[in-house]
Amino acid sequence: MFYAVKAIARAKIKTDKRDSEVPAHLLRMNMIPEVYRRSTENRQAQRVLRQRAFYVSAMTALKNRVHAFLAQQREEIREEVARETNIFSEKGQKVLLGLDLAPREKKLLEALLKTYRHLETRIGESKAFVSRFTDAAHLHAYAGVIPSIHSSGDRTHYGKIIKAGNRWLRWAAVEAVWPAIRADFDLRCFYERPACGKGANKVKVAMARRLLTIIYKVWKEGRNYIAYRR
Repeated sequence: MFYAVKAIARAKIKTDKRDSEVPAHLLRMNMIPEVYRRSTENRQAQRVLRQRAFYVSAMTALKNRVHAFLAQQREEIREEVARETNIFSEKGQKVLLGLDLAPREKKLLEALLKTYRHLETRIGESKAFVSRFTDAAHLHAYAGVIPSIHSSGDRTHYGKIIKAGNRWLRWAAVEAVWPAIRADFDLRCFYERPACGKGANKVKVAMARRLLTIIYKVWKEGRNYIAYRR
């Protein structure tokens, strides 16, 4: 229904008769989709999430630039950097700032790390508001983390995830997978169990659905989520 209405604006041939025919038919059948009106709190949360996505993208680009900069240094410096498991931790950054670099290169590295720390402080917590959904499956569909389905007769084929959906919510759910499996033993077991038979991307999408289900149930039942740590 929604796509039938949306198709009017994208039609190659646009006339008043054509544009009014589809809405008139949908109205006659009582099939006009309801437009969801966001609350002020929901819009504020949406802006926070999108700003956070921008900062994460900028941090990723900055990390890649630092790695490229270090890869161009002489061998002994590369070996010193390779001994650090996380060059962007507090300890790792101290090691980078202590490298024997040329003055200009040292200033460039200091500027890159300063920008990284600034971006890191900008990333805050984001809240999910799921009150508009009747069940977790509707939340999965809205986030676009469900596979496309092609069914004919006795055959059913599950394809890639649907293109529709809120890409920001989908990004947030997938982004939360790694912190979740590190913090919760049950979620890590859920992640590792199907990982042997599926590709990494499919497993991450399955985990994103799992997280959205937890978010929905926590909201629905009005309780806190208690992570299981072994």
